Amino acid sequence: MQTHAICLHGPRQLSLDALALAAPGPADLVVETRHSGISTGTEKLFWTGEMPPFPGMGYPLVPGYEATGEVVEAGAESGFRVGESVFVPGANCYEGAFGLFGAASSHMVTPAARVARVDSGLGAEAALLALAATARHALAGLRTDLPELIVGHGVLGRLLARLTLAAGGPPPTVWEIDPLRQGGAEGYEVLTPDADPRRDYGAIYDVSGDAGLLDTLVGRLTRGGEIVLAGFYAQPLQFAFPPAFMKEARLRVAAEWAPEDLQAVRALLEAGALSLDGLITHRSAARDAEAAYATAFGDPACLKMIIDWKDQA
Repeated sequence: MQTHAICLHGPRQLSLDALALAAPGPADLVVETRHSGISTGTEKLFWTGEMPPFPGMGYPLVPGYEATGEVVEAGAESGFRVGESVFVPGANCYEGAFGLFGAASSHMVTPAARVARVDSGLGAEAALLALAATARHALAGLRTDLPELIVGHGVLGRLLARLTLAAGGPPPTVWEIDPLRQGGAEGYEVLTPDADPRRDYGAIYDVSGDAGLLDTLVGRLTRGGEIVLAGFYAQPLQFAFPPAFMKEARLRVAAEWAPEDLQAVRALLEAGALSLDGLITHRSAARDAEAAYATAFGDPACLKMIIDWKDQA
């Protein structure tokens, strides 16, 4: 069995290749991909070559961890049936290429336990479930304080704001310095840092990926406040100790989502408490992947780029 997959052969070296797939087992599914998303966090670091050492990484690499498609083969022990719509958070099923993430492919072989059924009516928006689950995981930490300030108004920042409102929290403030990303707020305010006089935030969620912001954020905390690092940072993080000491600041790192986070956001979507509308701004055919990746990583107006696999399936 073969598939067409986007392959990173090195920094900024990308092509659409034919790859052999591993044979499916009785608990596996073969999924025909409809749409996959391009991550502007971890995936961008692989594309630029800036990703710090990470288990399972290497080139050539099939990127992506956001895909939605249809089951075309279902193993006898999978619990699924042919024709079901599913979300797939990537797959490690390729001969001759690393599948650390592995969702940017026309077909995937994956254990059924890794996928989630989705409403086919979601269409391409189903590929956003990973980001929604990531946002929910950040909110469901040890203290579970809802964000009062969110730094960054990309897709993850917008999902954090929407989930905060869905949880019944007060509208958070969002910081964004890029004019192209300041619009699109739904029930909350987007400001530049200079326009925000507040210095007593109890919970600040940073999704900017900017390793140099910690001192600024510490200065905006109330005593005993918490900074949640919900982005991904290629550079070492550091901060001045005395201001953090005076504030008794707390730092928390939000890791990747867990199955219960995915279940929670699916329930919110089904109940109408969470919307994924307006987050996909760009689309591209798989054959134009090289240009699509350059746009996703270089155009600040691009919140989320979706790859359409229709012609490659």
